[in-house]
Parts: sequence; structure tokens; C-alpha cells
Amino acid sequence: MRARIGLHLSTLNPIVREIELKNKPQEMLAVSAKGTVPVLITAEQQVIAESIEIMQFALTQHLDPSSPWLTPEAYQTLLDELPKPQTHALIKANDHDFKPWLDKYKYADRFPEHSQTWYRQQAEIFLQLLEDKLAQQAFLCADSPTMADFAIFPFIRQFANVEPIWFNALPYPNVYQWLQSLVNSSLFLAVMHKYALWLPERSMMQFKQSQHQQVKIIPLCKNEKIMNI
Repeated sequence: MRARIGLHLSTLNPIVREIELKNKPQEMLAVSAKGTVPVLITAEQQVIAESIEIMQFALTQHLDPSSPWLTPEAYQTLLDELPKPQTHALIKANDHDFKPWLDKYKYADRFPEHSQTWYRQQAEIFLQLLEDKLAQQAFLCADSPTMADFAIFPFIRQFANVEPIWFNALPYPNVYQWLQSLVNSSLFLAVMHKYALWLPERSMMQFKQSQHQQVKIIPLCKNEKIMNI
């Protein structure tokens, strides 16, 4: 999802190859032995196999100031916040502190050392951090969304979907409003577009039909995709 958001906010328009991780094609493993998704292959044959790195690549190398998803002012704020330490500190906290607890909370039966509630409480520490930040402005780093928001909210969405009734009653009104604004955005709806599986027909689609192809991406995701840039 991070990679897709980055692509939508850039001028990149790769060919998408949607695959099943349980049936990884040799073509994908040939370019990324790691076998995870997404995978982006640039025009220069550079292989980028981390979603946050794909996002950064798209936003730094293929800017789209006329993006239909953000106003020019909001897009400039996105670019301004991109290199700032606070942006990367928040994303790091999400990836290294929050996400491990999220995984245990989602799959508590696989981690019987503690209860699901206990894992949830550990994850809530990060939610409180976000709540405090969102009490100061509409988004995590500014009054419009930045890479921190786009990189983090998909995981908060996962957290909310584990026990939605409980989550909706949480004392985190700012997090709830922030999450709703991003999940209900036209950008997110576009990002959630479904592509035909590449297997067995090897069908490929252009990521954005209205733009010219600039690279080939191979995202590979569970039932997500391979993107060849």
C-alpha cells in the first residue's frame, strides 16, 4: 500500500504484475531472491524491494506537483517534510515498535505467551503518541498529509480492523478522525484498485491508464502485485 501511494503521488506509471505469494513466479525470484513484495525495477534496472524505499524513490525522483490527489500547497508540504528527522523517526517507530505488537495482536493465537488484550495494550502506546501529535495539527507533521501519514495509516487501519467495535470506542478521537480522513480519501480508493493476477495468464496492466509508462514495476504482494518498473 505504501508503494502504491507513492506511485499515485508521482509521475511513475509502471506496468503492474499482480502475483500470489504462494505461487511465486521464477521471473520475480530472478530479480529479487528475497521473494517479498513489492518489488520495483527501474528503467536503469535498479531493484527496489522495500515499500518505503519505493515511496521515497517515487517522491524524490518523479515529482508530480500537479497531482490530482493533493493541492499544490499540500504537495509542497509533502516534499518539504520528506527529509525531516521527525518524519523518519515516526515511520521508524511505527515499523520497529508498533508493527511487531500489531502482528502479535492480530495473530495472538500464535503467540500464547500473553493475551490478545496485553498485546493490544502494548500497541496502544504508539496510538497515544499519534493522538498527542494529532492534537496539535490535522496530520502527524503538518496540517496536510506527509509521507509519515501515508506510511503509517495503513498499519493503524489494520489495528482498527482487528476489533472495530472496540477501536471505535477508544479514547483516541484525533487518531480516529485522522484515520477516517485518509481511509475515505479519493487517493486511498484509487490505491485499493484491484488488478488481474499475473498467473497463470501472465496478464499485465499499466498502473495508471491516463499516463505514459515510464518504468516497469513488479510489485509482489499476497494477492497483491508485482510491479515492474
